[in-house]
Amino acid sequence: MKPAPSRQISLTGMALLVLVCLIWGGNMVSIKYSNVGIPPMIAATVRSAAAAFCVWVYARLKGKSVLLRGRDLKHGFVIGILFGMDFLFLYWGTSFTVASRSIIFLYTHPFWVALGAHFVLHDDRMSPAKGSGLLLAFAGMIFVFRSGIGQLPEGYWIGDLMEVVAAIFWGATTLYIKRVASSRPIDHYQTLFAQLFYSIPVLALGWILFDRGKPVTLTPQVLAAVGYQVFIVAFFSYVLWFWMIHTYPVSRLAAFTFLAPMFGVILGGVLQGDPLTPALWMGLACVAGGIYLVNRPETGKPVKIPQKPD
Repeated sequence: MKPAPSRQISLTGMALLVLVCLIWGGNMVSIKYSNVGIPPMIAATVRSAAAAFCVWVYARLKGKSVLLRGRDLKHGFVIGILFGMDFLFLYWGTSFTVASRSIIFLYTHPFWVALGAHFVLHDDRMSPAKGSGLLLAFAGMIFVFRSGIGQLPEGYWIGDLMEVVAAIFWGATTLYIKRVASSRPIDHYQTLFAQLFYSIPVLALGWILFDRGKPVTLTPQVLAAVGYQVFIVAFFSYVLWFWMIHTYPVSRLAAFTFLAPMFGVILGGVLQGDPLTPALWMGLACVAGGIYLVNRPETGKPVKIPQKPD
């Protein structure tokens, strides 16, 4: 019989959770670095392919199967397509805007989940707290859209909107897993592998349509950035996150998710010189507060959080 999750997060667990959020916060910065030498669609395709192989090897070592069969195979296709569209817009959007803005718009994901869950999940209706979180997040998006306009690259708003679209596809992936795949005997190794493996054709198509013929320059910095995305983010942090989901109550984990955009904004400013204006910080505070309100446990109801981190 599977042991019940620990009710309290240990100090080690808290440290690991903060580490995971720091890793996710650095992901956008690493994509900006890899874009210098590798077109974004190529990097995204390589990331999914290499990380899928790592998950397959790790699962085999643990005696687990990552392949979906029979009726469950179609769920793998859908999850992979949604995940692929998420990362297509995520990587492509970083070509137009800066890392600190990208991660704030990407982490509007919980609000799209809360909004969609009201219509597609019978046990996850909109509550006053979630509604307040959505409004606060929307206010945060307005602050971020208006921040640092004179210091941003031309066409920055295209990248901003692409990151919002990426967040919506991430939310759609989460809702699909909750509504359909969670009712089937599919474990987290299979879900993670499906997201990575079946997203490869979507990202490869994006490569052909948008980045075909573009030059690739492999410098040590570019290779380090891609390695970070593959081994640290898509493999290490995802496996660690799923372990924590199965070890601790998700309602306690959810309170930490606001740290990822906070770390992303700080790292974008420190490592890439992104403009950190007061309006940007105000937007970040609104988004972080909205994440807390959306994820805040309700009396007698456990909180569900994303099955796929970004």
